[in-house]
Amino acid sequence: MNRIPLLLLSLCLLCFAAAGIAAEARVGFVNTPRLLEQAPQAKVARERLEQEFAPRDSELAAAQKTLKTQEEKLARDGAIMSEDERRKLERDVLTQQRDLKRAREAFTEDLNLRRNEEFARMQREVGEAIVAIAKQDGYDLIFETGVVYASERVDLTERVLGLLRQQFEAMTKKKTK
Repeated sequence: MNRIPLLLLSLCLLCFAAAGIAAEARVGFVNTPRLLEQAPQAKVARERLEQEFAPRDSELAAAQKTLKTQEEKLARDGAIMSEDERRKLERDVLTQQRDLKRAREAFTEDLNLRRNEEFARMQREVGEAIVAIAKQDGYDLIFETGVVYASERVDLTERVLGLLRQQFEAMTKKKTK
């Protein structure tokens, strides 16, 4: 019976000690999706992907247009064509459909792989910027987006975005020299 009051007293002391430690802790918050969207590095990554995949996308659009023309020809002239011509055109249309489907799937897979590579690189850069600011300003704990509420006093998103912009400008100046 004497143990219960002693246990309660110990728990109370532990809670007060933890509260004292937490009061001294410096805590911040960062909206990572916003950083990944607004950082200049993200814009460059999107442009790089667009340039890299634009030619293949144009080829797929041209193949789709050719296929549509062949399908329209088959629908329009199929009844007046000879049996052999119609069968040959049907086979050509089916072959083009299969080839286009395969090409689109390969394109989508390649684009997703590259997008994931760029996203991982951006996440690394953002993480490094967050850690740099946390160390520079003496933060003990930084939360990312899963927070229900964060006041502007602890929201470091703009600071991290500023650091990312500075790093981008420094990198850009270095490349132009």
